[in-house]
Amino acid sequence: MESASQTEKNRALVIGGSLGGLFAANMLRKAGWDVDIYERSGHDLDSRGGGIVLQPDVVKVFRQAGIDTVHIDLGIKSRDRTVFRPDGTVQSKQFVPQTQTSWSLIYTTMKQAFGEAHYHGNKTLVDVQQDDANRRVTARFEDGSEESGDLLVGADGNGSTVRQLLWPDDKPTYAGYLAWRGLVPENEMPPVARAGLHGDFAFANNRGSHILGYLVPGENNDTREGHRLYNWVWYRIADEDQLRSIMTDTNGRSRGFSLPEGTLASRWRQHLKDDAAQLLPPPFRDIVTATKEPFAQAIRDLTVDRMVKGRVLLVGDAAFIPRPHTAASTSKAAANALALADALEEIPDDVDLALERWEPEQLALGKFLHERGTHAGDHLMFGIRPNRA
Repeated sequence: MESASQTEKNRALVIGGSLGGLFAANMLRKAGWDVDIYERSGHDLDSRGGGIVLQPDVVKVFRQAGIDTVHIDLGIKSRDRTVFRPDGTVQSKQFVPQTQTSWSLIYTTMKQAFGEAHYHGNKTLVDVQQDDANRRVTARFEDGSEESGDLLVGADGNGSTVRQLLWPDDKPTYAGYLAWRGLVPENEMPPVARAGLHGDFAFANNRGSHILGYLVPGENNDTREGHRLYNWVWYRIADEDQLRSIMTDTNGRSRGFSLPEGTLASRWRQHLKDDAAQLLPPPFRDIVTATKEPFAQAIRDLTVDRMVKGRVLLVGDAAFIPRPHTAASTSKAAANALALADALEEIPDDVDLALERWEPEQLALGKFLHERGTHAGDHLMFGIRPNRA
């Protein structure tokens, strides 16, 4: 007869309840672990963010989490990739079908798969302690509570507290430009915008300006025609003083590096419209002007040299922030989670060896995406070509 210790499952503490945390938690559970998520926000996160290009690793996580990917709509399909010149004429049009989804759809789907019982909100991490002798790790929270497990996963995004505590020298740096973003209901697209943009994945470049857009699921993840949203992202150069001003909301509160919907100051609303009139082809100009609540995020870079320290590891944007031109931030978090589950399933009796085997490939993936995204962004925004020597 097996003893209690022999049958007891390993326990993982996942810090961060957004996409990276949900990917990791669902995959760890699949690997046979007991898992709890600790999220600092006390409310649901599904109102955040806009569009995401659906990548194969995300679909693979869905399937391995037991989600029926055959009978549910995972996003909106586009047919062509269209590039506009600044005057609105078409520079190129290529048949490149792909699927675009939304942050909200992925989040709500993964959270439903994980369930509410082991998802804990209002849990702000303040300290992490490791017991090397017993191979245990303890998380201490702002409310005075503590939780211990065999593994702690830092999945708390680009401002990761886990990284700040254990990797204090690894900090994101500003890339010199930001992304303006907006969502417009499909049926509210202006005629010129609808004629030029609807149904395609569209792009346009100009001096220090790169914009793209596509349809994504609408409210409550509705994928029906007429109920969807048009998602646009416009990259613009901004120095640090401009960024600081943009990220100061209507109440004078500094939002750091991400300004949510409904908080943009009026002077920057007008600035956005003025720049759109000067720099964008008519379809994009009209969609930007029609956006009721534009929002913004700074583009930042982050790399780490290690993703594992003892029984603590970093995944997703807590470890690497690839620039969004790679369309790989979400899929990288999914890849981290898939590989982690595989490693722990392959070596179930030696967690440390499993982590040792997991880390090198994930570091290589993060560094590759960082390099690719940096080259793309610097070329698009500043005209810098990568040195191939």
